[in-house]
Amino acid sequence: MTRAPRPAEPIRVFIVDDHPIVRRGLRAALDADPGITVVGEAATGVDAIAQVEDSAPDVVLMDLHLGPGINGAEVTRRILAHPRPPRVLVLTTYDSDADILPAITAGATGYLLKDAEPDDLLTAIRSAAAGETVLAPAIATRLITRVRAPARALTPRELEILQMVAEGHSNHAIARATFITEATVKSHLVQVFSKLNVDNRTAAVAEGRRRGLIP
Repeated sequence: MTRAPRPAEPIRVFIVDDHPIVRRGLRAALDADPGITVVGEAATGVDAIAQVEDSAPDVVLMDLHLGPGINGAEVTRRILAHPRPPRVLVLTTYDSDADILPAITAGATGYLLKDAEPDDLLTAIRSAAAGETVLAPAIATRLITRVRAPARALTPRELEILQMVAEGHSNHAIARATFITEATVKSHLVQVFSKLNVDNRTAAVAEGRRRGLIP
């Protein structure tokens, strides 16, 4: 007599989002699927890093803006440094290069926006658990554009510095925060100005926002 195949184990998912209502809604949507089980949730990056290793999820749903403290890209990087890391699927409302590039560079398996249909989210979780890359159409378009025009694309460090300029930080403050010299900050800004075709900080911030590079 042929033995029936053993049913597959549910995909274990951990939710990281600083909004309780969002976490509750995601949990309800995922709990309704018998092939997925939510093994934990966290509102901050610090809590996520502390809990993920113990809960051993297959996939972490990661928001990027988590309030004060560690952002989602950095949380992703630290989680993926674990000996047996899960897949990280970004789920956020932000689609600027300043958000996408650090997350992808940190090792995220996929990047979805929160306006995704529930069925698309469930499919994305299954794909991420299988090791497949999952990108929202808008995110895929942005990344393809960068590949096709790499000479004009800002690096993650240049985006970081442009964001700090937009927040009003001086070159000295940027250097201290990023552990580089003021001369290096100035060198990065020269590249930013060149790539954005501007000649000063104010114009760089305005152009960066127009292009969606910074919020």
